[in-house]
Amino acid sequence: MIVKKLPFLVLGFVGLGLGFVGAVLPLIPAFPFLMLAAYSFARCSERLDRWFRGTRLYCDNLEDLVGGRGMTRAARRRVMGAVTLVMAVGFTLMALKGLVVPCTVLFAVWLGHMLYFAFGVRHREEDGEAAAA
Repeated sequence: MIVKKLPFLVLGFVGLGLGFVGAVLPLIPAFPFLMLAAYSFARCSERLDRWFRGTRLYCDNLEDLVGGRGMTRAARRRVMGAVTLVMAVGFTLMALKGLVVPCTVLFAVWLGHMLYFAFGVRHREEDGEAAAA
């Protein structure tokens, strides 16, 4: 039983660590790593899942999306900007080496991310927007 849960435990803490770094440094996107942590902790242990869902990192970045309430425009812009920046660095480095196929694949992945966050993620009004309307 422990052997089956150990990989999820390790992935959860790796995702949590990288998500924390991504929340502090704008060059690393926190969102995908926090999603990895949420999934891994949920598969590993109810206690870890409850703990992670109670952290400020989860509440600030994932709670509304996972709860089906969507993301604010600011949160979507932050995620899309971070993803674009990270992928642009990889794209540029590969383009300088003349790697056409990997650049094409990375562009397709980037485009998929942009379309998902633009049309697939539900928009949630920010507190100030709802009051002003």
